Amino acid sequence: MGLAQGISEFLPISSSAHIVFTSTIYKILTGADFQTTGTEEIFFDILIHLASLLAVIIFFFKDIKKIISGFICGLKTKNYKNFEFRTGVFVIAATFITCVIAFFIKDIAHKLTENPLYVSILLLFTGCILFFSEKLKGKTKELSLKTAIFIGIAQGFAVFPGLSRSGLTIATGIYNGLDRLKAARFSFILSVPIIILASLVYPFLELDINDIRTFNFGAMAAGCICSFISGFLCIKYFMKFLEKFSLKGFAYYCWIVGILMIIVSLKFS
Repeated sequence: MGLAQGISEFLPISSSAHIVFTSTIYKILTGADFQTTGTEEIFFDILIHLASLLAVIIFFFKDIKKIISGFICGLKTKNYKNFEFRTGVFVIAATFITCVIAFFIKDIAHKLTENPLYVSILLLFTGCILFFSEKLKGKTKELSLKTAIFIGIAQGFAVFPGLSRSGLTIATGIYNGLDRLKAARFSFILSVPIIILASLVYPFLELDINDIRTFNFGAMAAGCICSFISGFLCIKYFMKFLEKFSLKGFAYYCWIVGILMIIVSLKFS
């Protein structure tokens, strides 16, 4: 599951779907009830997301540092036109929109994680979004507040497992005129605050400290290490991939995996 998270978090193929699928296959092989999700499994999911987040921070450390320092400097000097300050504003605006949307749909999204069939259907939809993103691309332009808000909306709906966060945000950026690399860069940087917020909110609101004491932290540590290493390598080579190729190949992948998991879900449910 650590490998599935690290690889699929940054590729536009839905990490949440692959976590559900990996867990489902494991439960099928072990004979467990594959439509239940315990608190330990959810907590582990949070940890491997944080591990892949660390990969983003390290890979884009210079960019993130410039944005933070530029934003603070802009506030102090009241110079609101520099690139780093505006990017900081775009990240804040997109994150706010994401949080508002996610707040209202999080309960529905959480229930969907218990049913691989629905997740598979949403993965097919992700494939459609990826396939048509560049075909419907708008006039080439730079990142704007309007585009950032649209990307934030897309990220909000990506709370649904099967809708790829990176896929929807990158595709939305491309559709609004950004080139693939700029859309991917903003998408990855935008993942930092939202993963941190999601990872902090859930444990405090939902988890019982008595449950945490029984968790297998050795296994969780192994999963986190795999998530971090695979995530870092995935970002590195995915950015190089986007220099030359479109997202269409990932659309085919989403369709194939989605159909296969629908078959598995119907057979074993």
